[in-house]
Amino acid sequence: MWSSNDGLYIFPTLCILVCAGIAIEGANTVKAKVPALFTFGDSIFDPGNNDFIPTAVKANNPPYGRDFMGGKPTGRFSNGKLSPDFISEALGLKETLPPFLDPQLTTQDLLTGVSFASAGSGLDNLTAELASVIPIWQQVGNFKQYKAHLADLVGEKNASNIIGEAIYLSVTGTNDFGDNYLLLPTRRNQFSVAQYIDFLQQTCTTFIEDMYNLGARKFGVYGLPPMGCVPLEKTIMGQSELKGCIEELNQISVSYNSKLKSALNKLNARIPGIKVVYIDIYYSFLDIVNNPSKYGFEKSDRGCCGTGLVEIGPTCNAATPVTCSDASKSVFWDAVHSTERTYQLTANLVLQNYISKLL
Repeated sequence: MWSSNDGLYIFPTLCILVCAGIAIEGANTVKAKVPALFTFGDSIFDPGNNDFIPTAVKANNPPYGRDFMGGKPTGRFSNGKLSPDFISEALGLKETLPPFLDPQLTTQDLLTGVSFASAGSGLDNLTAELASVIPIWQQVGNFKQYKAHLADLVGEKNASNIIGEAIYLSVTGTNDFGDNYLLLPTRRNQFSVAQYIDFLQQTCTTFIEDMYNLGARKFGVYGLPPMGCVPLEKTIMGQSELKGCIEELNQISVSYNSKLKSALNKLNARIPGIKVVYIDIYYSFLDIVNNPSKYGFEKSDRGCCGTGLVEIGPTCNAATPVTCSDASKSVFWDAVHSTERTYQLTANLVLQNYISKLL
């Protein structure tokens, strides 16, 4: 069982020391030493950490995971794999990236990477507090505990090499707007949209600096997707039947991404030895939503589960009627999250256009 200390989760004693040979395979094959992959953020990257904490924000019920290996829910908010799973496999690490809090982790898992992400989290601590999930600062704290345990397993020098050469991916921000700023008055009474974006950027910068101080050097930071295309957001705004996206929300994403890119460029210029890459998923995802047939999809205005307009987490369940039979034909799995096939397309984008910049 996991034990806790000051709110941070600590590893159980593990055995079996395994080393891995690494290769990256995207559309263009690149070979390099990438010993491990670590992810931080929200449900886009959470492979099941929330299953091990007291929160309602979980995807541990069917039909989640129905197309995953074994056909059972894993805590991933999708019908199958997430993008980091595909990236981990392409890097030659392992077929899927496990959650840090899984008590069944092996030493091989620890050596080659885990996910610290928590569904419902964000850069704003209030966002995580509202959902009773793991805030970004605690995800960093969990990584600190991981680092200490890794040193016990392989020695300080080997641990430093793994941490320094590993790739770190983060995705945050969507919940800060969708579940916090746009939905509740607290932050709106404190910040304009522009001010809130600046507030989030400061937290993102602090996150990267904290990870850098722990030895991390290679960061891929995802920008926001087109939030106005998310079925649940369209439903909340009373436009669920529209085929198009809500431009007002998409403009928030564009503004956020522009400032994020600028902030990351400043980090690269200011901090020695760091590599921070902005990963633009906005325009590629927007093209998928606007031109689904181009990518082999039939439906992009709603999710596969139930009506696809409101279902998410516990409300997307085995009893939900009219859930589609073939998720690969849908861009969205539930009213917020993508299908496995969409996540694979996103992973391909990262492998083809961004991973090489982190080597």
